[in-house]
Amino acid sequence: MSTATQPASSLASTASGGSMEGSAHPVARHPLDAHAPDVVRVLRDDGTLDPANDPGLRSDEVLTLFRAMVRARLLDERLVLLQRQGRIGFHIGCKGEEASILGSAFAMRQNDWIFPCYREFAAALWRGMPLQRYVDNMFGNANDPVKGRQMPDHYTWKSGKFGSVSSPIGTQITQAVGFAWAAKIRKEDTAVLVYFGDGATSSNEFHNGMNFAGVFKAPTVFFCRNNGWAISVPTERQTASETFAQKGIAYGVPGVRCDGNDLFAVVKVTRDAVARAARGEGPTIIEALTYRLEGHSTSDDPKAYRPEAGLDSWRRLDPIPRLRRYIERTIGWTDAQDKELEAELDAELKAAIAVAEKTQAPALESLFEDVYGELPWHLQEQRDELLRGPRAKGHGH
Repeated sequence: MSTATQPASSLASTASGGSMEGSAHPVARHPLDAHAPDVVRVLRDDGTLDPANDPGLRSDEVLTLFRAMVRARLLDERLVLLQRQGRIGFHIGCKGEEASILGSAFAMRQNDWIFPCYREFAAALWRGMPLQRYVDNMFGNANDPVKGRQMPDHYTWKSGKFGSVSSPIGTQITQAVGFAWAAKIRKEDTAVLVYFGDGATSSNEFHNGMNFAGVFKAPTVFFCRNNGWAISVPTERQTASETFAQKGIAYGVPGVRCDGNDLFAVVKVTRDAVARAARGEGPTIIEALTYRLEGHSTSDDPKAYRPEAGLDSWRRLDPIPRLRRYIERTIGWTDAQDKELEAELDAELKAAIAVAEKTQAPALESLFEDVYGELPWHLQEQRDELLRGPRAKGHGH
């Protein structure tokens, strides 16, 4: 895997009719970024695959991934509606980024670990986290493993080797590198994938993690979802580097860019990075060129900082229709099968939501659990006072 040094900015600028000469922001995103010569692409516009980089997925694997992508999209849309109805408090989605998330998760081996950012619920579900468990977390009910203490979309799935989401930007990067370093010390055949957005490359943790992994050859796959925005900050205000992948050069970490809306390209580059880690050659940074089609979260109004009219060209790169064209061409997928799949997934989601809404809230005393083996006297007094105190409407057990 070669270090990514060839910029796409000149191509993007030419395509948009502009010039990069004198520009202080050379990484402005354009829909044609993924056509740059250094960007790995496999899925062609006509639904065929480039044999030079084809990862060789079986038809059943592609169909399973397509189903997972559609499931993530429908779940996203449903959770936004639930938040708008006041039934859950918050959601942070992955609409438009499904190929980046599921392609990379698929490419990891069973013995590898994943450390999420916060958009990767589809990766947790892919790793076997039950849908009901995830929906329970969204409602923060008594069956939520974190007992409603975290905000929604802050989940974990230890059984699937999937770490915990935490809100501070970039903290998962150093955690993942430390985990990978420990696996190397123990001589375990384990690679660690860590997700982060383009905004997190400005965090201390990114630089600390990249430097440590580069020096000690920790088996880490740094997966940057370059989706164009860090909340309202566009990529051109995030860095003066030509690409995010080339940030690895200073740390001795090879970088590669791929079309993040091309499922096959994501699988290809992630598998290569894992293989490199397994050979003891150390980390890789992947920059997946994708796009955030919706707001940063349900608390964000993207219309305040980007024009809605400018999204049409990005919507044409939506990874789900692109993959659907492939399966229609190769296995004859039909509109009737689309409807059948959506009906199946809709029923699954409705059932999980119904169970979550009927489940009671966590017990008040659970606020004091899971920290001390034996609760100290002063916390016992606080707990007892809380349980004796008056209750606002809707805030009982």
